[in-house]
Amino acid sequence: MDFPTEHLQTFKTVIEAGTLESAARELNITASAVSQRLKALEKQAGSILFIRSRPIRTTGSGDVLLRLAREMQLLSIEAQRALGMKVGAKRESNRTQVSIAVNADSLASWFAPVFIGLAHQDLMNCEILRNDEAHSTELLRSGRVMGAVTTKATPVQGCSSLYLGTMHYRAMATAPFRQRWLPGIEPRAELAAAPMVSFDRTDGLQRDLRRAVIGPDLDVDPVEHFVPDSRVYVASVAASLGWGMIPDVQVPLDGRLQNLDSAWTSDVHLYWQRWKVPSQTLELLTTLVVDAAREAGLQRMENTAP
Repeated sequence: MDFPTEHLQTFKTVIEAGTLESAARELNITASAVSQRLKALEKQAGSILFIRSRPIRTTGSGDVLLRLAREMQLLSIEAQRALGMKVGAKRESNRTQVSIAVNADSLASWFAPVFIGLAHQDLMNCEILRNDEAHSTELLRSGRVMGAVTTKATPVQGCSSLYLGTMHYRAMATAPFRQRWLPGIEPRAELAAAPMVSFDRTDGLQRDLRRAVIGPDLDVDPVEHFVPDSRVYVASVAASLGWGMIPDVQVPLDGRLQNLDSAWTSDVHLYWQRWKVPSQTLELLTTLVVDAAREAGLQRMENTAP
């Protein structure tokens, strides 16, 4: 079944614009024409492709066609570039629009060299979505992103997966906080009562470690603060707001934070998943991400790799 390129690109524009009216203005056609193209696409697909909310959202079937539309656009632009054709009136139009998902801790630490690499290329405009590393594969499945830093080793259908390395986290706090809450007399009971800092409500690092240390008999609701910014998160732990799991690449060098216990650690294995399409743009992006992880030393702990 061949889906008309015009219909696929209209569908993609509608999803990205959020409404039929906005997409019509972008495509310079009427909203009625947009609606007719969508109806024709749904009829051909034999299923509902989107939900008329604000913004418009794709269904599972819509995710499949959204990804197809974005893959076709990616390959079309690269083919035109290889042929020396001008894609649009503006120079920027010759660039591929690429979206990727990266977790907050990576963005705040080892990912920085990727930005340097992006600044020295003219193949793509890159949109980076900050997303929890355990859930970023959903964005790949939906076609919302073309690549993602994730904890999932098994590749999403139609994607490849590369091991990037391991982020090693330690339970840490300031000396004054330890003296008040964790003096070491009854470690299990002390950790059960000590305030902790989590990134957000999807962040399970602190809760998982706490549960493993204190066991089920002391499992009461903890005092828990939420600080959804990686750098400010470290600053909040350094301000004695609570204890937290800090990655080695973000531990302050001034010694403000101390390990609570040498055994209270967690390893998070990271992978780079990307669409498995022959794309110069995605190859370059993959090289930048893999090199940045290597430069940061994430692969130095090869014994922890799965």
